[in-house]
Amino acid sequence: MTDSPVPPRPSVGTLLLAALFVTAGALHFVAPAPFDRIVPPWVPLTARQATLISGAAELLGGLGLLLPRTRPAARWGLLALLVAVFPANVWMAQDPGRFGVSPAVAWGRLPLQPLLMWAVWRAGRARLVGADPPR
Repeated sequence: MTDSPVPPRPSVGTLLLAALFVTAGALHFVAPAPFDRIVPPWVPLTARQATLISGAAELLGGLGLLLPRTRPAARWGLLALLVAVFPANVWMAQDPGRFGVSPAVAWGRLPLQPLLMWAVWRAGRARLVGADPPR
């Protein structure tokens, strides 16, 4: 038997968060039009390029949360992604009717962003057997 720690399986919360990002990322490829519409005009990419890049980042980040060795990188990548897409959420909130959502939904998404970032931060820790428990 070896003394090296064995990485644990992802928690239920991490699995749910990974599923959220993988699903959202896949939707960027399957149905890109809604994502294209919320790309602000000042982004230095075409709307489709921004949609595909952000979708790929969501897919990779969500999958990265599943493996202990890739969780820290997935954490940082997803946090960067969430910061990068926040302006699109603000853009949508400024004129929700243009995007076919209610003002409550558009503005309600904004305070959820920090909560999602907190969940990513927690899920992105690579916990090893024998490591100190989270506080």
